[in-house]
Amino acid sequence: MTMQPASTEIASRTAAIIQEMKGLEGPLLPILHEIQEEFGHVPQAALPVIADGLNLSRAEVHGVVTFYHDFRARPAGRHVLKLCQAEACQSMGSDSVAAKIKQLLGIGFHETTSDGSVTLEPVYCLGLCACSPSAMLDGEVIGRLDSEKIDEILAEVRS
Repeated sequence: MTMQPASTEIASRTAAIIQEMKGLEGPLLPILHEIQEEFGHVPQAALPVIADGLNLSRAEVHGVVTFYHDFRARPAGRHVLKLCQAEACQSMGSDSVAAKIKQLLGIGFHETTSDGSVTLEPVYCLGLCACSPSAMLDGEVIGRLDSEKIDEILAEVRS
């Protein structure tokens, strides 16, 4: 049995995803989401396959991937913590919340802890403006962040 190189494996699975979804109207974003779901990120090796499969330039695909903050170039940690940095949350102290979490985790935005337990990302509005400052942990929204909730979040991501 011969093992395929990782880039060949990525290319073949990417091509299959494109084949499944290219009939959609505006298929690029759904394809990118599916690829990220499959691999945990959008691998560089997938970009030329997507461009060829959708008859786009590599620059167009790269531009979309880098424009949207939800697409990652590297796999995320086991938990993804998104902190709202929009104006309403800023006015209610999200900057100090972010500073405390960054200090306690030892990472900045767009980084993953060395043990791979958590990736920290900024987000610009979770729709919880009346409950700011807010965050999202693994898809679950959390409002009215305070020291106690920060401690609970960090205990959960480190367990």
